Amino acid sequence: MRLATLGGGAVKSLACAVLTSLAFLLAACGGGGSTPPPPPSGNFSNASLKGQYAFSMKGIDPSGGYVARIGSFISDGNGNITGGLQDFLSLSSGQPSIISFTGGTYSIDSNGHGTLALNSTTGVALQFSLDMQSPSSGFLLESDKTNACSGTFVLQTPADFTTGALSSQYAFSLSGIAFGTTTVAPISIVGEIAADGAGNITGGLADTNDGNVQPVAAAPVPPSNYSIDTNGNGSTYGRGTMSFAGRAFAFYIVDNVHFLLLEEDALGGSSGDAFRQVSPPAQNSQFSGSFIFLVAGASVLGSQGPVATVGRFTADGNGGLTAVTADDNNNGTHVHIQNGSNVSNATYTIDTNHPGSGRGTFSFTNSGTGTYSFTFYAVSASDAVVQDTSKGYIATGSLTAQGSGSFTLQTLAGNYVFNWSGIQLANSTAVPLQEDYIGQYALANSTSNSVSGNVDYSQFALNTANFYAGVNLTGNLVIKNDGTADNQYTFNVNGSPTTTIHYQAYFSTNGTVFLVTADGTRTTAGILELQNP
Repeated sequence: MRLATLGGGAVKSLACAVLTSLAFLLAACGGGGSTPPPPPSGNFSNASLKGQYAFSMKGIDPSGGYVARIGSFISDGNGNITGGLQDFLSLSSGQPSIISFTGGTYSIDSNGHGTLALNSTTGVALQFSLDMQSPSSGFLLESDKTNACSGTFVLQTPADFTTGALSSQYAFSLSGIAFGTTTVAPISIVGEIAADGAGNITGGLADTNDGNVQPVAAAPVPPSNYSIDTNGNGSTYGRGTMSFAGRAFAFYIVDNVHFLLLEEDALGGSSGDAFRQVSPPAQNSQFSGSFIFLVAGASVLGSQGPVATVGRFTADGNGGLTAVTADDNNNGTHVHIQNGSNVSNATYTIDTNHPGSGRGTFSFTNSGTGTYSFTFYAVSASDAVVQDTSKGYIATGSLTAQGSGSFTLQTLAGNYVFNWSGIQLANSTAVPLQEDYIGQYALANSTSNSVSGNVDYSQFALNTANFYAGVNLTGNLVIKNDGTADNQYTFNVNGSPTTTIHYQAYFSTNGTVFLVTADGTRTTAGILELQNP
């Protein structure tokens, strides 16, 4: 569960926060030398992007309206796109649409950075920057200034584009916005559903945190259905439709363990991922070890702005959490939570009232800011989708095993790709900026903590759309103690204007890093992935 985990979860949940923040507003130093080093190089080429890829993205349009898309494209390994399809939801324009791509082009640099254009019958329909984590996955950023939108792409298995491929129990995570009687609010839905391989969803559970109404926990999912498109979009691109928990979705199959979801009904708009559950923990003793987590979204209390929380803990196998450390950014107010006298009541529970569901909860109390509480559905003993149920927070994200041992410059050195998304908060301007970043950098070597690379990013405010390509990136990493918590990444975006962003960073041994800003000027969440050409 790597890149795609956050494609529909924590990183892109902040797009919902942008819309919410704008709606409420309308209603009422780092490292790097003086001579920038060259960007990292590598072994990528056009041949690296070959096959069929599913993609998922979220963001806003220039008017502040929520947008989301899922789809599929086919690349030939020689710089050509031979076909594609997407479902696109724009709440500014109303109804969702299905768009076919007749072809296109792409170009991949040696460091994994590239560009991608998808063409329709009327010409160039979409343009992206991309950064490859491997030939199987990477990050996308819309570069045509139509939307501030970013997300992930992942290699598909066309042999699994069948009804029978979905024959298991899947944990899902959805985030977006919901329509209330008079308001628009963020929404988070996590849960599990069982598909029988014959077009039926036989049941499941769902936890819904809707900013318009009271949260609903562990609600049964009644039987429903799903089907693969019969007009060629199913067998060619893995598209189908599905309904559960009173909502209607389009879906694209990645393979028999993973599919993408986009809500297409009158209740609002949400999107995310579903992953096949494999032996999820059924009792407290089966959930143990060190984990990192990241959630992002919005608050419906106080400033009613964006929120993001990153942290780590060790589960003791008996319902207790130790070594709890976390960083919470609520509309630019950063709080560092350190295990010790200020942390209490740190516990977890695997839900035995719903055996086999993989559902669990964890929480801890910080003496200064109160109780942080979360619900999760385990994909396995080491990965889960997560919903923040802290008071007033509507946020979604991921949890993954941190692994054992310490983290050092020697173990962390390498080339990374990243996706950051969030809000640069209003200072002298009337409204905040939605920001989406993708890029790649090298963490130099085992003796230097310097960072050098390139970044592409977009910044949108109401009726303002900017995109910046190939901007130099420098910075450094400060590792604290054994590196399991409280590490600081500083990145300098050396464009015009120059921007310095400070992150709290949490590492895992599988090469994934979760980030949340420690700045008062922005609330941004992000993920770093070690490249594997």
